[in-house]
Amino acid sequence: MSGSDAAASFQADAAAICAQIAAVFSAPSAHPAARSVLVSELAAAATRGARVFVHGVGREGLMMRALCMRLAHLGVPAHCVGDVTAPPAVGGDLLVASAGPGAFSTVDAICGVARGAGARVLLLTARPDGGDFPRRQADVVAHLPAQTMADDEKEEAATPDRSSTRAKLPMGSLYEGAMFVLFEMVVLELARVLGQSPAQMRTRHTNLE
Repeated sequence: MSGSDAAASFQADAAAICAQIAAVFSAPSAHPAARSVLVSELAAAATRGARVFVHGVGREGLMMRALCMRLAHLGVPAHCVGDVTAPPAVGGDLLVASAGPGAFSTVDAICGVARGAGARVLLLTARPDGGDFPRRQADVVAHLPAQTMADDEKEEAATPDRSSTRAKLPMGSLYEGAMFVLFEMVVLELARVLGQSPAQMRTRHTNLE
């Protein structure tokens, strides 16, 4: 493959992936948009001076850590569950947890501990109607209607010859890519709501790197 052909192939793949991520945000849903739910809950937490904790497993967890970093840039006290510097959650705090496929036993357990401590729990998921296991510990659910790896596994088992219809991202998961885009949109809106300028956010970026 020539250099120009390779470049065209890379561009086509990138465009296809971006188009699939963009389509997530126009997908129909019977639930409030995840962006509005997150902005509302995070703004309320900041207004009442609460701390925000974030949690997710695997690649979802990496995206949650990226959100935590941006919240810190906004001046919101934010912590990743599991970090040795994370303080105990107390009444009024907010836990933002992700369970893309609808349920993870570890995520459900963390949510239960947070609620037991009096914290408010927001669950981000691609399957808000996938049973009450994860939702029973959540005060509010944010729906991100993106394909997860679990969806890809089921589709492949049912129709193994339809690979061209599945997401181009590895292992068929659009959820994590959509999480990154969602969180950046949420941060942009929160900056406006909280009156934080780009210059103010930059002053909170670490200089130890």
